[in-house]
Amino acid sequence: MTDPWVALEPGTDPAERVRTIRVAHERFTAAGTVERPVRSVVAESWRRSARARVSPEDTGAAVELTAGDLGAYRAEHPLSRVMPLFRELMGGFAKDGEHLLAVCDAHGRLLWVEGHPATRALAGRMNFVAGARWAESAMGTNAPGTAVAVDRPVQVFATEHFVRRVQPWTCAAAPVHDPRSGRVIGAVDITGGDGLAHPHSLAFVQAVARAAESHLALLAPPVADDGALELTALGRDEATLVVGGRKVRLSRRHSEIVVLLARHPEGLSGDELLCALYEDESVTPVTLRAELARLRQVLGPEVLRSRPYRLGAPVTSDVVTVERRLGCGAVTAAVSAYPGPLLPGSQAPAVARLRRRLTDQVRAALIARGDPDLLSDWVHAPWGEDDVEVWRALAAVRPTAPVVARLCALDDELAAEAVPRNGRRS
Repeated sequence: MTDPWVALEPGTDPAERVRTIRVAHERFTAAGTVERPVRSVVAESWRRSARARVSPEDTGAAVELTAGDLGAYRAEHPLSRVMPLFRELMGGFAKDGEHLLAVCDAHGRLLWVEGHPATRALAGRMNFVAGARWAESAMGTNAPGTAVAVDRPVQVFATEHFVRRVQPWTCAAAPVHDPRSGRVIGAVDITGGDGLAHPHSLAFVQAVARAAESHLALLAPPVADDGALELTALGRDEATLVVGGRKVRLSRRHSEIVVLLARHPEGLSGDELLCALYEDESVTPVTLRAELARLRQVLGPEVLRSRPYRLGAPVTSDVVTVERRLGCGAVTAAVSAYPGPLLPGSQAPAVARLRRRLTDQVRAALIARGDPDLLSDWVHAPWGEDDVEVWRALAAVRPTAPVVARLCALDDELAAEAVPRNGRRS
């Protein structure tokens, strides 16, 4: 194979290839061994699928978002801004060729599935529909799920699919990245018959994905130069504040002050700030005034104002972004915007309360949604590795041996802590 990402070499007989790969698939599912002519990208995907305990006999994907939840999530997702572009570039091709245009998020969840009506009806029988989770860890090898898993454009031809129910289909997908961060935000896919195994279909979806990234870059708001403020404070002890296009890294105490003032655009008095920032009641107003004077030197008097203390321009923050997405039910989008607790090292009473409240809101939404990928991301993050309630929720939807073992260990630790020194449980 000259290009391992292309499903068929020129001149290959598709029917013969289907039979050959079917035999290899049966051998793999029976004995766990995979040999040529299976492409390396497919072999590796089969192994990941097996480790995730995907069954080759699955009959269809789980539909996780329906009706209002789906609409709210799509409205918040950045790929909604390029759906008109996808339809313009791919919609006619999908309908005329009796194919489907599909767009998924970074977790392999389908957000849009459009195209030829008869093909949509057939695909619907295996729940290839909007709101269904086609992550590789859920439905095995498939183009949109594998593309986001490996962050590469990929074709999956017929019997290369891990789940047998999907093997009559062929698909090609390419990941789409956030133009600012480079993070994968989803993938665009074309799904249909064997004709899509042609190299042109892979190049086509890759070109569409690049066009979408360019369009997102054009749609991104320019860096403000009018004094508008952009605060980033999640997952870090020292916040950053963008002031008129200038990024300022704040000290820990200055971070706490700016976070609190951002929550109170009406302003706070010196006494209110003193109580919000210091546990030690012996701290004097002079100490606070000195901190505010230093912060004013950093930001400028037009940004930090007094009587009462307040910020002199509207503030956007990552905290508000997470809260807004949670409020409209866009849990996955909220989690993607949550890189960790608010100023995790801060002991300021008001910051600690805000940190706990936001963390509890995200946790509650994760547990209620029950998405195994989101739950797994949480418990494997530093702030969630001992979160027994989230581990318990993950074990309920993905009871693999490592998950169950970790939950048992945490339960044992809690039980041990509940036994006082006299040996009696509290």
